[in-house]
Amino acid sequence: MVSIKPEENEDLTAQLRDPVTVRSAFSKVVRLYSEPLYWQIRRMVGSHDDANDILQNTFLKAWGSLENFRGEAKLSTWLYKIAVNESLSFLEREKRRDAVSLDSDETPSYVRALYADDSVDGAALQQKLMRAIASLPEKQRIVFNMKYFDDMKYEQMSEILGTSVGALKASFHLATKKIEQYIGNCD
Repeated sequence: MVSIKPEENEDLTAQLRDPVTVRSAFSKVVRLYSEPLYWQIRRMVGSHDDANDILQNTFLKAWGSLENFRGEAKLSTWLYKIAVNESLSFLEREKRRDAVSLDSDETPSYVRALYADDSVDGAALQQKLMRAIASLPEKQRIVFNMKYFDDMKYEQMSEILGTSVGALKASFHLATKKIEQYIGNCD
C-alpha cells in the first residue's frame, strides 16, 4: 500500500479542495494509487479486465465525490473503501448474473477467471495459494488479501470495511487456517 507522510496527505487534501489545483492534485492521486488499488481489486475479482474497469469506476466515483471527502480519514483509506465497495458491488452483480445463467456451474466467475487467466502462472505452490484464496468466503478473502498482500494494519482495515479489529483478526485467522487446509489437501 502507498504510504505518504501525514503532512503530504494534508497538503494533497488541501490541493484537492482548491479549485485551482484540484485537477493536478487528482492526477497525482491517480498516479500514486492506481497500482496498489488495481492489485487490491484484482485479488478480489480475479480478472484483469474487470479489475481495470472497477479501478476506473473507483477513480470516477472518487472524482465525483471529492466535495464529500472531509479529510477525517487518510486519503488512502477513503480510496480503498471506494475500491472495496466497487469490487463488492461487482461481485454481487456477478453472483446474481451467475445465478440466472442457464449454463451456470457452481464455480463463481471470479474463480473461473483465475483458472483461465494466463497471467497467473509460476510455481505450483503459488497457484495453489491463489486458488485457496479464491475459495475463501468473500469477507475472509478481502481481509486476507489486505493483510497478506498489502500488509495493511487492522485499524485501517477496520476503517475501510466498517468491521471491528477483533472480527478482522478472527477472519484473518480463519482464512489462514482454511488456506493451510486447502493446500494440505492438494498434496
